Amino acid sequence: MEDIIAVRRRLESIAGHLQPSETLTRDLLYRNPVSSSEKIIDGPSPVIIGGMVLDIHAVPDVHPVPGTTTPGKVRYVSGGVARNVAECMSKLGTRPFIISVVGFDMAGELLLNYWKSAGLSTEGILKLKGATTPVVSIIYDCNGESAAAVASVEAVETFVTPEWIRLFSHKICSAPVLMVDANLHPQAIEAACQLAAEYGTPLWFEPVSIAKSARIASIGNYITCASPNISELIAMTNALSPDKKFDPITKDFQSIESLFQMLKPAICALLEKGIKVLIITLGSYGVFLCSTEGLDFMNQALNRRTASSSGKQLYELVNKNRLANQFLHSIKTRPQSSLNAYHFPSLPASVVSLTGAGDCLVGGILASICAGMDVMQSTAVGIAVAKAAVEAESNVPTKDSLKTVRDEAVNILAAAKPLVFN
Repeated sequence: MEDIIAVRRRLESIAGHLQPSETLTRDLLYRNPVSSSEKIIDGPSPVIIGGMVLDIHAVPDVHPVPGTTTPGKVRYVSGGVARNVAECMSKLGTRPFIISVVGFDMAGELLLNYWKSAGLSTEGILKLKGATTPVVSIIYDCNGESAAAVASVEAVETFVTPEWIRLFSHKICSAPVLMVDANLHPQAIEAACQLAAEYGTPLWFEPVSIAKSARIASIGNYITCASPNISELIAMTNALSPDKKFDPITKDFQSIESLFQMLKPAICALLEKGIKVLIITLGSYGVFLCSTEGLDFMNQALNRRTASSSGKQLYELVNKNRLANQFLHSIKTRPQSSLNAYHFPSLPASVVSLTGAGDCLVGGILASICAGMDVMQSTAVGIAVAKAAVEAESNVPTKDSLKTVRDEAVNILAAAKPLVFN
């Protein structure tokens, strides 16, 4: 009996780290459209497929000394690439549908309870006996960078199967966009891509890591958009172009323009494989947006589908800004070329944790596209949300206001520069 009481107390303690309190939800980027007590309205939703993970963050107060314990803080945080992207989208007013897996264990219960408390559907989340909910334990250094980590995420590859994904083909059929993260087994990624192609659903590939980036090898012709960092970009290009080796970028660059010139051969190789848009993350240097299409192509791809209208508030805040519109008009009146490339700067930030920032970049972009913005506007919003994530303890920010995201997105958009028109 004492053991049961002790376990219950432990669960309640951990849940306190994950449950959104009234204080935390007061200033959300955008309040979740419904609470857990309200009816969820079914309709076309962006579909996100990948991992739900319980992150354990260990943050030292001083530089760790090997061989002994270090004072600091340990936090339990809802994580996972797909889960982070979906939660971020929900806080910007879009209602995503996630396909994932958790086990019958403490971590699974905590993740599901958090999802339900946000008013989001758990229909696509497989709760399976015999599965261990994915858990990642991360030790940070004093600068907020990951110093070491141990990941136990086998359940995503093992149990998010092609068969489980196909059960939700009706969701993918009507989805404005489908995102897959590379934590999935290659066969599951292929099944999702084939469904997207069958239904004409734009597909976003999130490469997750250098090693898993290679899973693009069999699906390159299905991808609409991808969001690699520099190292993942090279790995993806090598996986799709085995006859030509692209070397990692090891030398220093003198300017953003010189970095782009170093990456341009790999970028062009990926775009030639059929990928329409590349969002290349550069850390503190911002983002490269590269495309073979016009600015409105994503909107044209979505014109027969309607995502949650609650995201329209963000659309109106950004789209009605005079400065942003002047910039977009100047871009749209330029001669278009076979490669359109832009640099978007990052914003200065007070770094708390870098975990989740890249996921929030993707979540911000996808939510904005679903709300009707073009790729340029959406990228600016994504960078603004990523900045909020860097300054938060959780993987997905909770205290940034919608107005702040709007203002920062407009500033980023105004500072974006074209890189090549030839």
